[in-house]
Amino acid sequence: MTTVRRRTKVPARWRLFACGLALLAGGLVAAGAGGWLPHPSPQTSAALTPADPDAEMPVPKQHNFSSSNTTHMTGIEIPLRVGLEAHVQAELGDVLAFYRAELAKRGWEEKPDGAVVATDHVQLAFASPKGPATLKLGRAQDETIVSLVQRNTEAAAKANFLPIAGQARLIFGYLAPDTASLTINDQTIKIAGGVNHPQTLDLPPGKYSYKLVVSGYPVRTDTITVASGEAWSLSLGDDDKKPDQIY
Repeated sequence: MTTVRRRTKVPARWRLFACGLALLAGGLVAAGAGGWLPHPSPQTSAALTPADPDAEMPVPKQHNFSSSNTTHMTGIEIPLRVGLEAHVQAELGDVLAFYRAELAKRGWEEKPDGAVVATDHVQLAFASPKGPATLKLGRAQDETIVSLVQRNTEAAAKANFLPIAGQARLIFGYLAPDTASLTINDQTIKIAGGVNHPQTLDLPPGKYSYKLVVSGYPVRTDTITVASGEAWSLSLGDDDKKPDQIY
């Protein structure tokens, strides 16, 4: 089972709790929490300092809001994926300078692949000591919005979620007494009724339509876009849950 936990320490009246969210019937669960803080006055780049200098996922002390989440697989102690979201009342360029400096201190190496640095948004890829990582920055309501994600290659390999080089991996399962089938990328995959462990499929990067059929009746159609090196859990139930990136 995979579990995502979020933690944020804030005054009680500002506390927000997020419930656990099942990512995969075979054992993937997400959980998290976030909190709002009173708005500080705008800061200069020199004033942006880490709230916790020892934190693996740094956030400026001057943030207005922060939320963290982790994705775990049952039986594997280390998380598959760690994410941080934050709102910082500072200019995008100042926040970018903060993260470039702080991530370099933690051994993260910025990669040129797909790098985007514009006046109102940033997307950078990193090679971190634990695996691939991404930093996204945007602007909204005079704040810089931070999304920082680190994936753990060792954990993904232990969970058998690590895709073949140059491809993406889908993880899916179907808990039902009937036999089901998944049609995607001109392939039809049979899913035996009652299977309670995830099945996997590696695909080239791209956008795919898929269809789930149970006892001869289509019960779900949707699309998914995947990139090289990613792993996604695919919901095959009759609910409206969208695919979740777990690595």
